[in-house]
Formats: sequence, C-alpha cells, structure tokens
Amino acid sequence: MTQIQDFSGRTALVTGASSGIGAACAKALAARGASKLFLVDLDTAGMEALNLSCDVEHITGSVADETLWQELEPRLTGLDHAAVNAGIGGHGQIANLDFAEWRRVMDVNLDGAFLTLRAAMRAMKDGGGSAVITSSSTGVKAIAGIGPYGVAKAAVSHMTRIAALEGAPNNIRVNAIAPGGVDTNIWESSDDFKRSVETQGREATIKAMASTTPLGRFATSEEIAGDILYMLSDAGANLTGHVLVSDGGFTL
Repeated sequence: MTQIQDFSGRTALVTGASSGIGAACAKALAARGASKLFLVDLDTAGMEALNLSCDVEHITGSVADETLWQELEPRLTGLDHAAVNAGIGGHGQIANLDFAEWRRVMDVNLDGAFLTLRAAMRAMKDGGGSAVITSSSTGVKAIAGIGPYGVAKAAVSHMTRIAALEGAPNNIRVNAIAPGGVDTNIWESSDDFKRSVETQGREATIKAMASTTPLGRFATSEEIAGDILYMLSDAGANLTGHVLVSDGGFTL
C-alpha cells in the first residue's frame, strides 16, 4: 500500500532552497521519493551542495523577478507540489522606516511569493496539486520593530486563503505554515543579532531569544519541513486554506 507521505513519482518546486527550511524541504522530498525537484535560490553553490538523490534542476535568481518565472513556467507543467519558502528578514519601526526598506522586504516576501504561487497554480491546473507558503507567527502576533516583515507574512497568509478558494475547483490545495522562532540564517540580517553574537556567541543568543517561547527553544528547519511535507502530502488531503501555526506556543 502506498504510504500517505510517499512522494514517489512526484515533481516539486522549492524556493529559498539553498539553506534553512527550503533546504530541509528539498532533502525531505528527495528522501521520500520525489522524482524531480525544481530548486530556486540566489545561492547556486548552496543548492548544489545539497547533493540530492533525485533529478534536480537548479534555477539561480530572485523569486521577485517576473522574467525568471516567465522562463521557468513552461517547464513546470504537471507540477505536483510547491514549497513557496523564499524570504528575507526585515526590521524597523513603521514611523522611522525608509520606503526603500519597505519595498525591499515586500519585493521578496510578498511579491516573490505571489509570483511563485501563480506559476505553481498554473502548472497544477490540469492535474491538481498542493502548495504550502511559508508565513510567520509574526503575521499572527504583532511584534514591534519588524513592520515590513510582519505585514508581508500576514499578507501571504491571507493570499493562501484566497488561493485555496480559487484553486479548489482544479483540485489544488493551498496552505501556509506560520513558524515561530526557527534557527536559520535569516537572523543574520539583524544588527541586534550580530551585536549579540559578537558579545555572547550565537548559541547563547538563540537561547536568549527563545526565552519568550513557552517550549523554551527555537524549532529546527527539519521540524518545520516536516510540517510542510505533511500539508503537501496526501496525509493532508482534506486541508486547504489553513495557516498552521507551529511556534512552540509563542502566539499564546
């Protein structure tokens, strides 16, 4: 009997695939039998270093580049799954935020997610499929000082719900994952994080940041990838339009 999280013979797209949650998704999909993966990231070397056991096509570029999707979309026909994961950090209070910084974050985290999802849904139109967008618990719980990031993540959560309604007639399921703290490279974009690392080291910095999470720790990329693969797989066949908050209790 086919296992419900068996991706044998399936084709999947993963963005932000060179590290963190994206890399963990790519590894897990390959380990569970995916026949082909389309990986998108700015870091070609990072994608190649994954050394996956299935057919892999590496696409180097920004998810916010519409030309990239215009060129890639014809090759995605028949796509089964998409992990819409690429994202960047963003900081600054609304009243003091430069518009250029606002647009920088929105360009990748919202516009890039839209372009990715649009291409994926078009590729799944005839055969159905599933997509999971990486949102954030900061799109659920307001946190001061991360204005553009939190707003973009709240927006992709609602885009998930709209896309789920629109995709349902074509048997396309669309869900989102809203992680809390995850130990990935995205923190490296924060000046406060960098200063803390210089003072007390990275491990102590992550531990201190996790003190506001009831479970007392940050998730690993592999844990979040497990949640994503559940929603992508046949195990989540009745899930669509859902935003799964996987945050160790942070939003409680």
